[in-house]
Amino acid sequence: MDKKFMLNLLMKGDVNIPALLIEHYHAIGLNEQECMMLIQVHSFIIKGDDFPTFDDLAQRMTLDETACADMLRRLIQHGFLSIVQKKENQIYSEAYSLLPLWDRLLSYAYGKESKAAEEEGEKALYTIFEREFGRPLSPIECESLAMWTDEDHHSPQLIKAALREAVVSGKLNFRYIDRILFDWKKNGIKTLAQAKEHGENIRRHQQLPRQRKENDTKKNPKMPAYDWLDNG
Repeated sequence: MDKKFMLNLLMKGDVNIPALLIEHYHAIGLNEQECMMLIQVHSFIIKGDDFPTFDDLAQRMTLDETACADMLRRLIQHGFLSIVQKKENQIYSEAYSLLPLWDRLLSYAYGKESKAAEEEGEKALYTIFEREFGRPLSPIECESLAMWTDEDHHSPQLIKAALREAVVSGKLNFRYIDRILFDWKKNGIKTLAQAKEHGENIRRHQQLPRQRKENDTKKNPKMPAYDWLDNG
């Protein structure tokens, strides 16, 4: 048999399988047979047959028609496959759709990427805190930092802003930072812009009594850092 002819046949009949499916099928709840079944359905669809019969699929699998039917039913029930209705030339017919599978794969990949970014953000927080404190954090301090992100759901940006507030105030300790974050959460502050406006309002309120006691002067007094531990 002509080897070149066979190679051409193989290349012409190539079916592209998304790498996400090969890499993450197990993570989204599929076993090897189910993954292969979906690959076979995908193969039929891209070659123009979007509703292969159980017999068509059985000829490509190590399963009989009944087993193929049962597996397809499970894949539909578990949200990996759907049957949609299509209309061509005023004629309605049914077709398999792999949109549920692609949607689940993308959601998993996006969630994994987001989680990785979140973990990187937490590692960066530890590094920033250790640099500002000039030493490794204690186990209790690490627990506090984790609690701010996991339980209180403060963003890394807001935690860094509270750290900067403590540095400016000259009171670099976790109790002071915790008090700042507590005050921000109590006042519904979730963004850096809100935190900045809130701090300016407090300093402005603190400054008014001082200004009344000062003689008329053109020089604007320097706003003092707000002592969060004395608030409430």
